Amino acid sequence: MNNSQQKLNRREFMQLGAAITLLPSPLLAAAKWKKIPIATQAWCVRKQMKDDIPGTLAAVAQLGYQGIELENAFGKTGPEWRKFLDAAKLKPCGFHHSLGELRGDKLKASIEFNQAIGNRNLIIRSLPREVYTSKELLAAEVNEIADKLKPAGLRIGYHNHTTDFNKFGEDYWWNLFADQTRKNVILQFDTGNASEMQGVTVTDFLKRNKGRTISMHVKPYSKKSPDAYLGDDELDWKQIMTIVESIGGLEWYIIEYERDVAPPLESLKANLDRFKKMRR
Repeated sequence: MNNSQQKLNRREFMQLGAAITLLPSPLLAAAKWKKIPIATQAWCVRKQMKDDIPGTLAAVAQLGYQGIELENAFGKTGPEWRKFLDAAKLKPCGFHHSLGELRGDKLKASIEFNQAIGNRNLIIRSLPREVYTSKELLAAEVNEIADKLKPAGLRIGYHNHTTDFNKFGEDYWWNLFADQTRKNVILQFDTGNASEMQGVTVTDFLKRNKGRTISMHVKPYSKKSPDAYLGDDELDWKQIMTIVESIGGLEWYIIEYERDVAPPLESLKANLDRFKKMRR
């Protein structure tokens, strides 16, 4: 390649770069963000769900959500829930189970329920409090459950709380648990819960545990304004989204808002609108 060709190529490159910056913002957004579905956690509307499951699911769908993560069956069977979800055109993206529901004879019932509703992700909602102050992480048991779920096409996961970021020496409980569990164990990251622990930076954990954040609870956090909605809080959402979409393995965003500043459906709508705006 001669000098004139090099100069021409550089000029063309600069022209191309200028052209890209002039693209309409929707095209830039489409190139930047993946088309990842957005769900909510049923805990946010548990009171409404208790009285009217079909109506509440329909209302959630009308807000613009594509899925929902369950945490209570309210005495209904898997086939019944499948009808409710199909009628509302909502996809199940997870079920928050107690550890007891995944042990012994109860595991079979949990497998059958989740298969009936079409959900792959069985997420442990929490562990006994003493686990977070001990090096006995129950990782071996979680690995055993993962092996039992695999033939059924299901996955086990774990949802973090603030105490998951207690430190043991130079590392955090969360990272020790990640290291001791199989790669197919989902590390469902809750941004709000994690941020409550002083000194914790959300992005550090998302980067460290690559490919494990199959679903993430999109929960605002603000020390100055605890009731803040997404976008008005103190988290760097563009950086968080960039990491989980590039190396996190993300399949579902799950918006969760637990403050009583407005009716639950109103808050879920406001947070969804703000989250979509950040992705434009």
